[in-house]
Amino acid sequence: MFQSISQCLNSTTSTLFHARQVHAHYLKFGLFSNTQLTTTLLTLYSHYLPFPQLKIILSSLPQPTIFSFSSIIHSLARSRHFHHVLGAFSQMGSRGLVPDSYLLPSAIKACAALKALKPGRQVHAFASVNGFGSDSVLMSSLVHMYLKCNRIEDAQKLFDGMCDRDVIVWSAMIAGYSRLGIVDRAKELFNEMRNAGVEPNLVSWNGMIAGFGNAGLYDEAVMLFREMISDGFLPDGSTVSCVLPGIGNMKDVLMGEQVHGYVIKQGLESDNFVLSALLDMYGRCGCASEMSRVFDEIDQTEIGSLNAYLTGLSRNGLVDTALEVFKKFKAREMELNVVTWTSIISSCSQNGKDMEALELFRDMQADGVEPNAVTIPSLIPACANISRLTHGKAIHCFSLRNGFFDDVYVSSALIGMYAKCGRIQLSRHCFDIMPSRNLVSWNAIMNGYAMHGKARETIEMFHMMLQKGQKPDSTTFTCVLHACTQNGLTEEGWHYFNNMSKEHNVKPKMEHYACMVTLLSRVGKLEEAYSIIKEMPFEPDACVWGALLSSCRVYNNLSLGEIAAEKLFVLEPDNPGNYILLSNIYASKGMWDEENRIRDMMKSKGLKKNPGYSWIEIGQRVHTLLSGDKSHPQMKEILEKSEKLSIEIKKSGYLPMTKSVLQDVEEQDKEQILCGHSEKLAVVLGLINTSPGQPLQVIKNLRICDDCHAVIKIISRLEGREIFVRDTNRFHHFKDGVCSCGDFW
Repeated sequence: MFQSISQCLNSTTSTLFHARQVHAHYLKFGLFSNTQLTTTLLTLYSHYLPFPQLKIILSSLPQPTIFSFSSIIHSLARSRHFHHVLGAFSQMGSRGLVPDSYLLPSAIKACAALKALKPGRQVHAFASVNGFGSDSVLMSSLVHMYLKCNRIEDAQKLFDGMCDRDVIVWSAMIAGYSRLGIVDRAKELFNEMRNAGVEPNLVSWNGMIAGFGNAGLYDEAVMLFREMISDGFLPDGSTVSCVLPGIGNMKDVLMGEQVHGYVIKQGLESDNFVLSALLDMYGRCGCASEMSRVFDEIDQTEIGSLNAYLTGLSRNGLVDTALEVFKKFKAREMELNVVTWTSIISSCSQNGKDMEALELFRDMQADGVEPNAVTIPSLIPACANISRLTHGKAIHCFSLRNGFFDDVYVSSALIGMYAKCGRIQLSRHCFDIMPSRNLVSWNAIMNGYAMHGKARETIEMFHMMLQKGQKPDSTTFTCVLHACTQNGLTEEGWHYFNNMSKEHNVKPKMEHYACMVTLLSRVGKLEEAYSIIKEMPFEPDACVWGALLSSCRVYNNLSLGEIAAEKLFVLEPDNPGNYILLSNIYASKGMWDEENRIRDMMKSKGLKKNPGYSWIEIGQRVHTLLSGDKSHPQMKEILEKSEKLSIEIKKSGYLPMTKSVLQDVEEQDKEQILCGHSEKLAVVLGLINTSPGQPLQVIKNLRICDDCHAVIKIISRLEGREIFVRDTNRFHHFKDGVCSCGDFW
């Protein structure tokens, strides 16, 4: 009988059924005294049963031994069930069994994997008390555990007390310091290792290179890579995979091509990690054609390479190509994972394909792929971009149901979404209930307030952030300066612009100069704005000159307008907006010959004026209306309602601002043109399709004109509606005949 039981348990075909049959014999014949058979039975059970059931079996043993537990612990460790490993050790203690030096490393490994510092310290104390302090394997495991728990000081103290230090523990310490970006100490340890007669291996080099790369020290990582080669070490696939991200972030194409050549020479093209790193590197360097060539030469595309390629295409603005590739592999029934779906959703969201992003999110769930805490922040901007508040709220609910809201990036994305959808109060609510905040969160709420022209609140949040000990970055100051710009706060703007480098060590970038140019220009200080441009420490970009030209149009400053336009014609020769702004300045001064000259320039270049259009969400549908277009199916109702409103508006003393129409036509025609502006049409469409008192929200692709602004103010009072209009500059919140911008935009 013993022989047959032993054969059954040792059989490679043994199943849970066999284990239970043998267990029944144990119970029937009282065989638990046979330690070898009992251990084998428990080992077999551990392959099939969860730990809670194993605990029941263990408790049924009359006298379990250390061998009974060791079989289960080693099996659980191999299966990476680390919580249960610690549970088994706890069970051992309750039975009065003492683990030996062979079992303790399994407990330490579990603590390291779980980053469970407290039980890790308890195991350390147990090892020291029971005389295992001289066991080099066990001490090495403890060093790794402290490093995993980010306790570099404890790891160093333990390391210093070790008598026998092999290359593995040296490499672990070096990688630990590298990962924290402590370059000098990592290099110091590297030299100490060599002086101690321990030669570095590939793991040592790879640990340093990966650590420096993860810490953002890309120069250091690349320098180490070169030093490694000069010292006679041949990089392997892991080395290449570690150094390529740094090369990509440095945008060092030449170095990247050299590493690519090495990959080919060493035959590493079959390494999937290397291929993914190459695709990522070329994508970061803006080399889309090289990236595509690498991808096309892959014999069997695996999911990691596909994900890297989709991300690279997105990074280079090739969203249409990314969608084609995605659909092709989906049609091949390749098992796409959450990273693949998140990559393509993010690509659409970042490149103006917001509706496609929302549709992909639905398809993702239909395919049974669960979104994660990275998917949601990638999707939320799509709702914000087109002000789909209904969809945004649905995704918010989805995040709450799935426990994603506590993720700081999900919460921050929701803050931005509600702000862009005109609900700044909901943005603040999301911010206030966040369990923890980082710089992204603070910047999101400040950007929201700035977008709504709430300078006081933006500045209050800035100082609150400083009080909480959060250090601002360049984005923070862009938010603050943008808020000052929206309210014409020149003194405050100068204060924060001057102090950002003096007090916070944040060097002004192009966007900060653009904010100051916009701020000064919009309050009519055009010459002062031009002086800033001339004194900038770098060549002004189109954003800076565009800010000046826009204000020259508002104040009809011809001389500076011509200077700014000429610069823009060189920087952005195919941007029709710059030509339109200059032609409008000429038109405002009645210089029709010059205005026609600019129009002819546009015609010769094949450029057309970007049409003004607005869109409004009514129910589950988004309606798009173009200025002067009468194709909307409800246009007859829109015009009838507009006519009735026009009569009421004129009774209140309003006169059409025909100066906004910069065309050489009769006054009556100008008034008719004003009536056809897209934001007016969208507001009226909302009025006739929603219940009385329901708020309306309109998005405009251009700056709202003076006449539309005045008309919508009056409509908000006559109709008793809150009307939100988001144009290219800011949010306008119309209520009771007043706009939140104070007529400054």
